[in-house]
Amino acid sequence: MRIQFLSYLQTNWIAMSKVVAIALFSVFVGYIFKKIAFAYLTKVAKNTKTQLDDIVITTSGPHIIFWSVLIGSYFAFSAVQLPDLNFSLINKVIISLWIISVTLLTSNFTALLIKTYTNNNALKLPSSSLTQNTAKIIIIVLGALMLLSHFGVSIAPLLTALGVGSLAVALALQETLSNLFAGFHILISKQILTGDYIKTDGGQEGFVLDIGWRSTRIKQLNNNIVIIPNSKLASSTVVNFDQIEREMAASVDCSVSYTSNLDFVERVALEVASQTIKALPDALCSTDPVLRFTSFGDSAISFKVVFRIKQFNEQYLLTHEFIKRLHKRFNQENIEIPFPQRVVHLKKEI
Repeated sequence: MRIQFLSYLQTNWIAMSKVVAIALFSVFVGYIFKKIAFAYLTKVAKNTKTQLDDIVITTSGPHIIFWSVLIGSYFAFSAVQLPDLNFSLINKVIISLWIISVTLLTSNFTALLIKTYTNNNALKLPSSSLTQNTAKIIIIVLGALMLLSHFGVSIAPLLTALGVGSLAVALALQETLSNLFAGFHILISKQILTGDYIKTDGGQEGFVLDIGWRSTRIKQLNNNIVIIPNSKLASSTVVNFDQIEREMAASVDCSVSYTSNLDFVERVALEVASQTIKALPDALCSTDPVLRFTSFGDSAISFKVVFRIKQFNEQYLLTHEFIKRLHKRFNQENIEIPFPQRVVHLKKEI
């Protein structure tokens, strides 16, 4: 076999050298195009308003040299007639590689397109790895069917076999499919979106990082990750702090002694609240704070100061800053914040 191959090369070495030369030249052209023309197009795309051209360039970049090799190989084998070679088989292989490359490019392009445009809050479209991976799988399956059709494989019997086999798979993967369809339900209903701050009836709370095919990942404020199965999340009672809008009310509980002048306390507390708003413009809305006395406690009169904050996690910085400023101002104004105490009156017996 080796002797026959060497004999074949000696007989057709000129033709083979032409094939190799054309292939190498195509690689060189592709490399130059990627380094010069493609780099220029990348700079131009960064200066445009739309992100579509950036996505096209990002996904097509890794395929440039490979495409140039395929083009060079096609023209090389078409121009050079080598005996004892099945050109139809070579063309089928080249076209098959084209189909594989275009399928991978389209799947990556679609996933990145979904990720980019669904992250735009104005669109309010479901964005997660579940939607991206689903789109990629659909495109890859279509590409595989095209590849089988290209080689003359009948698709109809294959689809029938897959339909029968899918029933057995569904019975074996009931829990997995339950989580999968629950994830689709969460995304389609748009009751929970990535980036929302939620709290479940089990006590887990945090920002939704991603809704996957099996579970949803939630990032807590302490940077811990909570993983909740989609089926459990779909059946839970969930508080979403970011819908219909992220802006919300946050209150700080305070108290003063019974001997305090409540009108004066209200005026001082609102002045401090206004100063806090000016000190935290990125966390608080510019609306005026509100003070409401709420109850006669055992040792003090309680009241709440209500702010409008831009999102849920801003309330912790608000409470921290407001308590510091209010405590300092109450000390300056001699307004007493009493310790918890209870006065007991003993009745004298006659």
